[in-house]
Amino acid sequence: MNKPSMRLFYTITLILTIFIGCSSPKKGNVSINGTVKGLKKGVLYLQKIQDTVLINIDSVIIEGAPQFTFITEVQEPEIHYLFLDKHDGTPLNDRISFFAEPGEMNINTTLNRFEQDAVITGGENQKQFQEYKKIQKRFNNRDLRLLKEDFEARKQNDEEKLMENDVAYKNLLKQKYLYTINFALFNKKLEVAPYVTVNEVYDANIQYLDTVAKSLSPRVKKSMYGQQLLNLIKKRKAEEIVSAQNDQN
Repeated sequence: MNKPSMRLFYTITLILTIFIGCSSPKKGNVSINGTVKGLKKGVLYLQKIQDTVLINIDSVIIEGAPQFTFITEVQEPEIHYLFLDKHDGTPLNDRISFFAEPGEMNINTTLNRFEQDAVITGGENQKQFQEYKKIQKRFNNRDLRLLKEDFEARKQNDEEKLMENDVAYKNLLKQKYLYTINFALFNKKLEVAPYVTVNEVYDANIQYLDTVAKSLSPRVKKSMYGQQLLNLIKKRKAEEIVSAQNDQN
């Protein structure tokens, strides 16, 4: 085979290798399908936290059709994110969090209200996580109302109203924490239980955290989020010992 023929042969081989590699279906145990209504052009990213850093797992370029599909692999139920890069300077408004677990998931939303309009169906962890976020949103709305009332009271130097708001805020915070602890206890067989405990009430009374940890099923206790909760409790207890020793000195 002469040199031009050899070059042509290697070129064709390289093209075929790339084509076969690109056309091979992705393998994984999670299928994420969905639509972003109104999106004609953009990039969707599938993300997750790895070693405390948010990383991109996969991406889909949207050109015309607003449908998308991601295939990924998870070892256990884990929080993932769907991020839409709209280049509008507000990335936090363009990210949807959800529990990915083996099976099929559907995420349907809109371009203008990417996070707010998201309707997600999937496994049991996602179902309960969605319910948790719904209640948390109510708490957050009440929190915002109190902040607004507090701002107005400060402008008017209304000390009585400020004291009233302070009591209301502490009661609201207590309700939020108790709801999260009860939610975790009720869902002790799901990974969502230690996840919300670690991420939402990490500074709660150590006895509450201990109660949640002891209630977890053996499988969930061994999970990534279960281990995070156990490590958090261990760290908190060590800090309390050091604090007590310092107080004695």
